[in-house]
Amino acid sequence: MEKIASFKIDHTRLLRGIYVSHKDYLEGGDVITTFDIRMKEPNREPAVSQSALHTIEHLAVTYLRNHKTWGDKVIYWGPMGCCTGNSLLLKGDLESRDIVPLMQELFKWIAEFDSDIPGANAHDCGNYMLNNLPMAKWEARKFYFEILIDIQPENLVYPEG
Repeated sequence: MEKIASFKIDHTRLLRGIYVSHKDYLEGGDVITTFDIRMKEPNREPAVSQSALHTIEHLAVTYLRNHKTWGDKVIYWGPMGCCTGNSLLLKGDLESRDIVPLMQELFKWIAEFDSDIPGANAHDCGNYMLNNLPMAKWEARKFYFEILIDIQPENLVYPEG
C-alpha cells in the first residue's frame, strides 16, 4: 500500500504549529480541509499525556462547535494517536493562516478554563476518569504563548523533504 500523505512528512524536522495536512475535494465542489494542530515536536519532546489530551479534546470540541463564526464549519476535532497534537477538519478550502485567530482564541480559552470539564461524567463519556484539567491548561498555555501568540511562517507550512 502507498503511504498516506501525513506519513510522508519528515517528523524529524516537524515543528509545533498549524499545518494543512490535506484537502478532500467532494462532488459538488465542497472542500474539507484537515489541519494538523501540532502541539509537540515529534520524537524530540515529551508527548502530551493522554489525560491532558482527552481534556483538551472535550474542551476544544465544545468551544469549536459553539463558536459563532466557525461552529457550522467544524466536522471533527480529535487527538492524534502519537499524542503530539490534534486533527481538525473544517468545511472550506482553507490555509493554515486562515485559522490562526481561531486557534489563538481556543488555546487561550482552554488555558484559562476554570469550570467543570464538559462531558466528563459516566453518562456522557466512555472514559471520563481519564481527564486532567490542570495539565490540559498547562499544555494549552505553553502552546499558546510559545507558538500561537506570534506564529512564524515555519510553523504554518510542513518542512520540505
